[in-house]
Amino acid sequence: MSDHATSMLSPENSQTTPIMENAIDVVVENVNLNKENTSSTTLGVDGVENVEGSEEGGGDCAKKRKRTSQVWSEFKIVTLPDKSEKAECIHCKGQFTLLKGGTTSHLLRHIKENCVMRKTKLFRQKELTLKSSITESGTVASVQNFKYDQTKIRDILSHLIMVHELPFSFVEYEVFNLLMKTATPHYQKVSRATVRKDCFSSYEVEKKKVSALLKSANKVSVTTDIWNFCDVPPPHSGVAICYALSKCLVEWEIDDKVWSATVDNASYNDVAIRMLKDNLSYKNQLALGGKLFHVRCCAHILNLLVQDGLSEIGDIIKNVRESVKHVTQSESRLNIFGEIVKQLKLPSKKLILDCCTRWNATFFMLSTALEFKDVFPRYAQREASYLFLPSEDDWMKVAEVCSFLAAFNELTKIMF
Repeated sequence: MSDHATSMLSPENSQTTPIMENAIDVVVENVNLNKENTSSTTLGVDGVENVEGSEEGGGDCAKKRKRTSQVWSEFKIVTLPDKSEKAECIHCKGQFTLLKGGTTSHLLRHIKENCVMRKTKLFRQKELTLKSSITESGTVASVQNFKYDQTKIRDILSHLIMVHELPFSFVEYEVFNLLMKTATPHYQKVSRATVRKDCFSSYEVEKKKVSALLKSANKVSVTTDIWNFCDVPPPHSGVAICYALSKCLVEWEIDDKVWSATVDNASYNDVAIRMLKDNLSYKNQLALGGKLFHVRCCAHILNLLVQDGLSEIGDIIKNVRESVKHVTQSESRLNIFGEIVKQLKLPSKKLILDCCTRWNATFFMLSTALEFKDVFPRYAQREASYLFLPSEDDWMKVAEVCSFLAAFNELTKIMF
C-alpha cells in the first residue's frame, strides 16, 4: 500500500469523509467473510465430511466447514431457541443432532430406511398390497409395494399350460380372463398364439438350465420309461427306439457320458439297448466293457413277480373287480351301497377300481373291497342284476393275499 493510502487510513487523519468511512467498512467486512470461507469440505465414503485446508500459524480460530454432502439436499439446518443447531429432515420434519467431525451417516440412514414420508413421495405411483406373514404369535399383515409385471404373468401362464396339460385356448376362456381382471385391472389378455410361443420359449429356457447341469456331470444314467425329452412315433421297434435315443443323446451332448440305461423287460428294449451299447462303444470306453450298461427296471421285475402270484386267484380278483364296476357304474347303485354302509356303521370310503397292469392298484382295490365284504351280500339282495358276489372262502383268500401284498407295497415305498 502506498504512503498516500496509508495516510488516508491513519487515525490521525481527522479529515476522512463519510464516503471513505463506508469504503473502509466494506473492506473490513469483505476481509472477515474471506476468512470464514477459506475451507471447503467433501463427503467421504463413510459419510464423514473431510475438510480441505488447515489452520495456518496455529491460530485459535478454527475454519468453518462447508457442507457439500448430498444428504444436505434432504436436510436443512435449523436454530433452536437455546441457540443450538439441528439437522431437520425436509420430508418428515424430524430433527437430528449435528455430530462432531461432520459425520452424516445417521442422516443417510434416516432418509434411506426410516423416513416414511420420503418413501411415500418416491413410491406414490405404485400400488400397495397387503402381505401376511406367519409368526409365533400369529399372522401379521404388512403393507408392501406392488408392481405389476405382464412379462412375469405370461411366463407363469406358460408353465401353467405345460404342467397341467391345458389347451392353449385356456387363456381365452371368458371366466379365466374375468378372474385375472378381478385380481388386477392391469392384466392384459393373452391370445392362444402368444401363449404357445411363450411355452416354447419357457421350454428353451428350462432346456438350457438342464444342459448346463448335464455339462457339469461326469457320468449320466438314462431310462426310456420316464425320459420324455423326445417323442418316439410308432412302431416302437428296437431299431426305432435305439435311433431316437441316440439322436437325443447327441442333441443333449451327453453321448460320451452315458454310464448305464435302465429299461423294462420288453423284448424290443433288449434289441434297442444292445444296438445302443454297440454304437457307444465306438466313441467311449464303457464301464467293465459294458457289463453294467443294461440295467433292468426293478419296479417292472417286482410287478412281474406279483402279477404271477395274483394269477393263482385270478377268478376271485375278477369277481371283486366286476363287483366294484357294478356298484360304481350307476348313481342309484352307489346310493343303495352307501345306505347299507351307513346301516352297518362302516367307515365311509370309496370303492377303488384297479388298473389291471399295475399290481399295487389291484392291491388297493382288494384291500378296500375287503372292508365292505359284509355289504356286498346285502347289496345282492336289493340289486337283482348283481351276479358277481364272492363267497366267504373267496374273501378269506383275498385277506391272505392282501397281507402278502402289504409287504411288497412297503418294499416299493422303500425302493422308490
